[in-house]
Amino acid sequence: MVKETIDIMQTIVDTEIERISPELRNISLDLHKNPETGLEEHHAHDVLTKYLEKNGFEVTRHAFGMETAFMAKFTNGAGPRIGFCSEYDALPGLGHACGHNLIAISGVASAMGLKALLDAGNAKGTVVLFGTPSEERLEGKIIMARKGAFQDNVDVCSMLHPAPNNMTYWGATACNYATIEYRGKPSHAGGAPWNGVNALDAICQAWVSVGLLRQQLLGTDRVHGVITDGGKAPNVIPDYTSASIGVRAPTSERVEVLMKKVENCFNAAALATGCKVDIKWRDTSICKNITQNSVMAEMYASYHEKYGGQSIASRQVQEAAQVGGSTDFGNVSVLVPGIHPFFAIETDDFPHTKDFASSAETTKAHDATMRASKSLAMVNVHILEEKQFFDKTYQEFEATIPKEKRIQE
Repeated sequence: MVKETIDIMQTIVDTEIERISPELRNISLDLHKNPETGLEEHHAHDVLTKYLEKNGFEVTRHAFGMETAFMAKFTNGAGPRIGFCSEYDALPGLGHACGHNLIAISGVASAMGLKALLDAGNAKGTVVLFGTPSEERLEGKIIMARKGAFQDNVDVCSMLHPAPNNMTYWGATACNYATIEYRGKPSHAGGAPWNGVNALDAICQAWVSVGLLRQQLLGTDRVHGVITDGGKAPNVIPDYTSASIGVRAPTSERVEVLMKKVENCFNAAALATGCKVDIKWRDTSICKNITQNSVMAEMYASYHEKYGGQSIASRQVQEAAQVGGSTDFGNVSVLVPGIHPFFAIETDDFPHTKDFASSAETTKAHDATMRASKSLAMVNVHILEEKQFFDKTYQEFEATIPKEKRIQE
């Protein structure tokens, strides 16, 4: 009986997503042609919210204190609260080289598929689509989480991401970024260099220290950065320099260790040169590593194959492959259960390249997005319809994420 019910629901979901596919294709191309960087996604915000409102969602624009965030909700009775995320920010100079035009419509497609079920009375519950800005700066979902966006409104939350291949267990790393400023004392570099306190020396010493530090780091640790101001003129002892530094690791706890090690390098250089140093980690705190819910991930993989998607490697193979990137969805994944699968768009190009941006506007990429959106929607149909599946999802979440870590600082 349950299988027959699920089959009926799948037909409704598939029919709805296929119905709106041409409309979503137009939205995707519109966003692709009009790329907007983090916190500037005004056009995308307006296009998406107008479409959702026209299709019966209760839309909150400029949500959670963010001008380009939104929340769209549809409810039919008491039941599980299902969340999806849409991203729509682009990369400076590269446009939609991470395919966020596809992520935007994938969230809409999955949400619309579930809304069709609820609207027809085939299920009880709530579907919520979060418009999450500024993912590339790893901040949108963290800011929203601080306002209770996810933990107060949904029981589960998921999203999709285009990629060269399919993955359900890719491990986005935890990370944090800091700006460093050194202040010294200017002097004539030829006439009286001894009267100066050289801020460039300080940043160079720190850079060397960080480089030497790397040989004692774990193979999964990453420390990378740029000098953003190295002085103004060669005949003046620089009294000001600055840099931006990033640290990444498989877990938030390891990132905290790296932060301390890197701080020691910059503080030691200040002491050695007589400069003053100011180290500021970003206000949005650590971007956490992603936790994929295996119960939902395995269900997604089964539907992915049913819809004709390319095969997905085993969990062991996926987890051994180091992706190296980060996402602010990691901070969502410790608040409520969820998944963030990669879906292949038939490209050999890696995200954050011009070639990937070109791939993200093809018809094949759109078709792959619709298949993946159906798969993700169907995972959540099981959440709505099967209490045992819902309970199993939460049992794993509670076993994986200790209660004291289910917070956003």
